[in-house]
Amino acid sequence: MAVVVPQGFEYTVERFGRYTQTLRPGLRIIIPLVDKIGRKQNMMEQVLDVMSQEVITKDNAVVRVDGVVFFQVIDAAKASYEVNKLELAILNLTMTNIRTVLGSMDLDESLSKRDNINSALLHVVDEATTPWGVKVTRIEIKDIAPPQDLVDAMARQMKAEREKRAAILESEGFKQSEILRAEGQKTAAVLEAEGRKEAAFRDAEAREREAQAEAQATKMVSTAISEGSIQAVNYFVAQEYIQALTKMASADNQKVIFMPLEASSVIGSIGGISELAKEAFDKKS
Repeated sequence: MAVVVPQGFEYTVERFGRYTQTLRPGLRIIIPLVDKIGRKQNMMEQVLDVMSQEVITKDNAVVRVDGVVFFQVIDAAKASYEVNKLELAILNLTMTNIRTVLGSMDLDESLSKRDNINSALLHVVDEATTPWGVKVTRIEIKDIAPPQDLVDAMARQMKAEREKRAAILESEGFKQSEILRAEGQKTAAVLEAEGRKEAAFRDAEAREREAQAEAQATKMVSTAISEGSIQAVNYFVAQEYIQALTKMASADNQKVIFMPLEASSVIGSIGGISELAKEAFDKKS
């Protein structure tokens, strides 16, 4: 008897109720009344929806989980005779292992490590279905849904975390600005102190030079007096007289202008300067 096996399928042949061979795609011949077609196995990759179920995580959170399983029959005889109701067996095995894997994780871990869950499920389920002539190629968790009250609590926690980070960033920004402002004030104070130091140094140096010049002038006048020059005395008196008049005239609260009582004496004293200069030039010549 001719049997046509379509592409993607394999048929098992039973003789008096016992498996004898597997028919591959194409035209095949079996003995009528002796042989008969036993099971027709789909050898293409197939997908099963894993029903949604409640799972308790390690930290006692209840979540609803569903997924899909991709598998392929690689041995038609084993898939036909090693297990009864192959698809139902794969589904039950997958659901059981989903509960096992998620039950070993806390909620945060189960929500953030879905790839790890898929990998663990694939390893366990594929190993368990190998004796059935089946290769499980992929298991995907489609959704992990915590209860609504837990979702609301997670949302509040996330909002609190973001507000906390915002407050920390704001405080760090204020701290940094205060540090920069203090450093600026410190630098300004240092520069101001250095300026005062430099000015004081230069003032002291100027007073020292002025004192040296005054000492030198006094020495020169003293020498002239010791040598009997009356013009030197006049020069010294005239200089002090003019300085006193200058201070009186430049005072802010001064309302009256003082004039010298003996202007002729002053002029005469000033004339001593020219006499001193003349004597100095005469000595040089």
